[in-house]
Amino acid sequence: MTISGKLFIGAQRIAKTETFYAKSPATNETLQPAFSTADISDVELATTLANAAFNTYRNLDSETRAKFLERIADNIMALGDELLERAHAETGLPLVRLTGERGRTVNQLKLFADELRKQGWQGVRIDPALPDRKPLPRSDLRMRKIAIGPVVVFGASNFPLAFSVAGGDTASALAAGCPVIVKGHPSHPGTGELVAQAIAAAVQACNLPEGVFSLLNGNSHQLGSSLVTHPLVKAVGFTGSRNGGMALFNAANSRPNPIPVYAEMSSINPVVLMPHALAMRAEKIAGDFVNSLTMGVGQFCTNPGFLLAIESPALDQFMNAARKTIEVITPAVMLTEGIYQAYEKGITQLQSQPGVKVVARGLESSGVNCGRAASISHRRN
Repeated sequence: MTISGKLFIGAQRIAKTETFYAKSPATNETLQPAFSTADISDVELATTLANAAFNTYRNLDSETRAKFLERIADNIMALGDELLERAHAETGLPLVRLTGERGRTVNQLKLFADELRKQGWQGVRIDPALPDRKPLPRSDLRMRKIAIGPVVVFGASNFPLAFSVAGGDTASALAAGCPVIVKGHPSHPGTGELVAQAIAAAVQACNLPEGVFSLLNGNSHQLGSSLVTHPLVKAVGFTGSRNGGMALFNAANSRPNPIPVYAEMSSINPVVLMPHALAMRAEKIAGDFVNSLTMGVGQFCTNPGFLLAIESPALDQFMNAARKTIEVITPAVMLTEGIYQAYEKGITQLQSQPGVKVVARGLESSGVNCGRAASISHRRN
């Protein structure tokens, strides 16, 4: 499929004069084409269409929405290697990893389709009337979950498929009956557009209202803020940094009518090394620690950022084993130039603190944006 660089606002494909480009993190080369940057008028159009589609879409039967999700999944698979190759070019992630992530994305959509058919998601509860109850009769009481309204989803940088345009947030919102406006991640807009094409084709094939799905691109904070604070938006899904997530959370809570922000943000993931465990298997724990530390070039949300342990010979054994393992690790391309620069800056800042030192670093690299594995220690008696 051809990547146009246009915005996907309902059934409309809109080109703007203000544009930006994706860059290959492996080479720093500019990738074609230019991508349109959404503005306030585009936010207004997307939210208006989403709101217009809401009542019709949320009142569809579960089978119709389930088939819609399955059609999206089939369309994503039909994109074939083109999707994987573009994602590889924009993120530097290996094709094997991206193939697995595509499978996860498709399976998520199918999982939500299955849940729709089971009907358990509605949380239906019926308390029948008790007209003869003493001292007062009870009315017939019924409860079920209903869709909340248009949802804005922010794509994640480290999962260009499973946590982005058709990722878990989008799949769950569409399953619940909520139209979705995706704020695409600017580091992989071509990947995002290909997936958007798959969703848009499913919308058309299933004869759904056009406002069920839109994709807006742009690399400004104003675009995200405008979406979150728009009165027609009723919820937000976000995966990313703490700073970004908290900015959206604060914006959502500053509205006259605050809305929920479902955010998965960063964590230092503290790990406690217990003395007995270290005494029994220090080297095994060290190997597991390094594997987790360097998985995805350290760009996984499970990355262990803080270790707490008691001084002992077993701790020294752990440190030595971890150091030897780290020192032979080959650097790999990080997701973006900005992430790589922030990583190197963070190491420099930590190393400048009293009592802190770099215990080990991975092999040198001649490539661009290649993060070298690092372990930093601060011992305090």
